[in-house]
Amino acid sequence: MKTSTPPMSCTGLRFYYNSPMLQNISFSGIIVGLGTFIIIGVLHPVVIKSEYHFGKKCWPVFAALGLACSVASLFISNLAISVLLAVLGFSLFWSIHELFEQEKRVKKGWYPAKPKK
Repeated sequence: MKTSTPPMSCTGLRFYYNSPMLQNISFSGIIVGLGTFIIIGVLHPVVIKSEYHFGKKCWPVFAALGLACSVASLFISNLAISVLLAVLGFSLFWSIHELFEQEKRVKKGWYPAKPKK
C-alpha cells in the first residue's frame, strides 16, 4: 500500500485543504491581532513626529480621524475590517493623550525639541 504525502510548495508548508481541522479555523482573530499590533507600531512614531513638527496643537486632526474611523466601523459589514477600523479610531483617540505626554517627555529632555528658527 502506497502512503500519501502532503503536497509540497516551495516552502514545504502547504496543507491539505480538505483537512477537517483546517475547515474550522478562523483567521479573523489573528488578522485583527496583527492589524492592532501594526496600528500601534505605526502610530507611535507618528505621534513623536507630529509633536516634533506641529506641537500639541495638531490634536484635532487625531480627533477627527479617530471619529471618522470609529463611525465608519459602524457601517462596515466585514467583521475584521470593522474591528480594525474601530481599533484605529480608538488608537487615534489614545494618540491625543500620547501627544500631550510627548510634550512632557520633550520638556524632560527625553526627546529632542524642534530648534527655533
